Amino acid sequence: MDKFLKLLPKLAKDKHNENKKFFDKLKKKPPKNLDYVMQELHDKEFKKTDCLTCANCCKTTGPLFTLADIERIAKHMRQKPQQFIEKYLRIDEDRDYVLQSVPCTFLDNENYCMIYDVRPKACREFPHTDRKKFQQITDLTLKNVAICPAAYNIVEEMKKKIV
Repeated sequence: MDKFLKLLPKLAKDKHNENKKFFDKLKKKPPKNLDYVMQELHDKEFKKTDCLTCANCCKTTGPLFTLADIERIAKHMRQKPQQFIEKYLRIDEDRDYVLQSVPCTFLDNENYCMIYDVRPKACREFPHTDRKKFQQITDLTLKNVAICPAAYNIVEEMKKKIV
């Protein structure tokens, strides 16, 4: 896994144009069974992928925090939402709440999330490869294949399945 993870950004960069062309075609004419195929590929990949051996998403990118996320996590940590925001978050260029820094503050040394049960929606849904209307998030997926080995594998399988 470590070797693949080190190679991942380069592999993703090498495949970027191919993936972009594939996704552009997908956006124009998504197959009727796309959501079904994506769910199948996602489930198959995550049967053999253990996120705890990687946690690259937590180490390299920060999730977006919704107001509902902030309230839920702050309550869990017995803080007021404003205290949580001041201690852990900042507002990014898109005017969204994100972590002040990465790796994620809540990731422990064993790749466990210390707020797993109340983690942000963005973390719960990552890498978003089982999202309904998948063709609407292809730009996000292009970024995620460089971060997440599972997303990379899913996209590679997807290109074989959807022609």
